[in-house]
Amino acid sequence: MSLTLNQIRQNCQAARTAFARTRTEHFALGAFNLDNQETLIAVVRAAVAKKAPILVEVSHGEVNAMGLDNVRDMVDNYKYQYGVEIYINLDHSATVQDAIAGIEAGFECIHIDISEAKHEASDEEIIAGTKQVVEAAKLTGALVEAEPHYFAGSSNVHEETIDYEEIKKTFSTPEGAKAFVEATGIDTYAAAIGNLHGAYPVPKTLDLELLKRVRQAIDCNISLHGGSGTPGHYFIEAVKIGVSKVNINSDIRMAYRNTLEKVLAENKTEYAVVKLMPRVIDEVQKVIEAKIDMFNSADKARPQDKLMLK
Repeated sequence: MSLTLNQIRQNCQAARTAFARTRTEHFALGAFNLDNQETLIAVVRAAVAKKAPILVEVSHGEVNAMGLDNVRDMVDNYKYQYGVEIYINLDHSATVQDAIAGIEAGFECIHIDISEAKHEASDEEIIAGTKQVVEAAKLTGALVEAEPHYFAGSSNVHEETIDYEEIKKTFSTPEGAKAFVEATGIDTYAAAIGNLHGAYPVPKTLDLELLKRVRQAIDCNISLHGGSGTPGHYFIEAVKIGVSKVNINSDIRMAYRNTLEKVLAENKTEYAVVKLMPRVIDEVQKVIEAKIDMFNSADKARPQDKLMLK
């Protein structure tokens, strides 16, 4: 269905309220990437089971496969069917134009990442592009997220170990975070404290003391990208410190693919794909429910009647 500008603004205000609640009620919103409808079903069922507010997100690859408007419509269909508190984030939007397209499609959260397309982008380029998106987002009230430099890793399963000496070169600093937030006016700062995209053969290690200093330096929301493959105790502590959003992608994809391969191997004569998907959805749902528990967002969803569009 097509949303009116007033409806989009109501959704964005509800998302802003949800982010504010993460700070007062001490939880983080899980931001789960969608590869397809089956992943969305798993996320929504997990939200229902845990009574949790959630974010779903798509980046360039998913947008190309499904389309911004189709994602908006599909999420809204499940939102009302299941009565869940759910918002959409455009993740790692590499250009100002792409970010504005997400705003106009009615996404409540927009992540502008100038350095995604241009790793060597200057500070001035990143700030200027981010400010353009912040200004454009005033149309709907969408929350804008950004970071001041390229974020390491990729949403895949990596075979190499993590070179923390190299990763530390791009860690956030309290002073840098404060300067970037003040220069851009963003709503959410993507912190780099040892988190990086993708799954690795060793668990990730987060610098929680650094996170505390960053939290003290800025007033806006803080997100953690690259949440897959991170021991749960880091999330529990990060939420206490004041993280509002955690991105999960690779853990979902691994559960999806590994289960699908098993199901295919066990059902070599079945060609009705829809009959092969229940176990896949179930396993992805288990991953998401476990993350919701780590983020302390279970039982934090607002009643649907308070979120209905008018």
